[in-house]
Order: sequence, then C-alpha cells, then structure tokens
Amino acid sequence: MRHERGEMFGRPRSTTHESIESVALDLFHRDGFEQTTVDDIATAAGISRRTLFRYFASKNDIPWGRFSEGLAELARRLEEAPHDEPVWQALHDAILDFNAVPAGGEEQHRGRMRLLLGTPALQAHSALMYAEWRGVIARFVAERRGIAADDVRAVVVGHAALGVSLAAYETWLAHDDADLGEQLDAALGALRDHLAE
Repeated sequence: MRHERGEMFGRPRSTTHESIESVALDLFHRDGFEQTTVDDIATAAGISRRTLFRYFASKNDIPWGRFSEGLAELARRLEEAPHDEPVWQALHDAILDFNAVPAGGEEQHRGRMRLLLGTPALQAHSALMYAEWRGVIARFVAERRGIAADDVRAVVVGHAALGVSLAAYETWLAHDDADLGEQLDAALGALRDHLAE
C-alpha cells in the first residue's frame, strides 16, 4: 500500500505466474473469458498491466499457464528415455507425467481445461499450442526412427497422441468422478492396442 507521498507500507504483494493465473481463472469463470479484460486481471492481481505482460505475452496465454516450461520438460523426458524402451512406452509415460495434476490442483485444472476446450475465442491460440506439443512428439519419434521430423510417420504420431489426450480430457471433464490419469492411460492403451491389431 502506498501513502500519499509515495512511501511503501507493509510488504509488497508477491507476484508469480501462479498467482496471476489463479486470479485470472477466477475472473474468467465468474465473468467469462471475453468479458474479462487485461485491466480487470491486473487490478484483481494488484499489479500493473506492464507487470502482467512481463509474465504473460497475452490474455490468451494466461489459461495455458506455464505450458512452455511443461513442453520443455516433456521434450527433456523423451530425450532421456532409455533407447531400448519401446517408443510407444516412452510416449505413454511422458504424456502421463506431462498431464499429472498436483495434489489439490484437480478442481483448478478442471476449470482451466473447461475454459481451454470450451471457449471459442481461445481455439485459434490453442491450435498454436497444440502444434508445439505435436512437434515435440514428432521430433522424438523421428529421432528414434531415424526419419525427418516432418515425415508423415512422425507427424501422424504427434496428431494421434494429441487426439487421444484430448479425448481423455473430454471424458474426464464429462464425469466428475473420473480420474484423469486413468482416462489418459486407458486412451493411450486403446490407441496402442488398435495400432497393434
């Protein structure tokens, strides 16, 4: 809090990606994504617009949280997978890890995913994020198979893995008692079994 002459009283509010996300997600759910402005988020978070943009490049990036960091971790996890491990098993395990929800975070994650999957204004931005995710998968498959990352055999695995993951999320969101990890495991297993037939 600032006094009229500019002196600071008390501790400044701690600003983190997570604190801004939490405030923004609450506003998006309460008021709607399109109706919530960047100024609304900044005010509710107790920060300036400029500070908000140091954490997130755009309003559309906020629901995605720290997706880029998660993507880098997914790529690292795949790179470190043992070379004698089957490609599908490495993908299965890495995708489950990538989508693991921290204890106590399920409700917020459900809200985030409902927003991402159900908000038309986010679909174009989401398509860009999905392309990055598919690219990580395709590059891993290409490296393991000794083919180019844009080879259709690598690209199709990226698309299939994304489709399976989104199907698991849709099922999880439709059933409040469903477990996301179980849904992903079942969906990935179904694709593996189908491809093995």
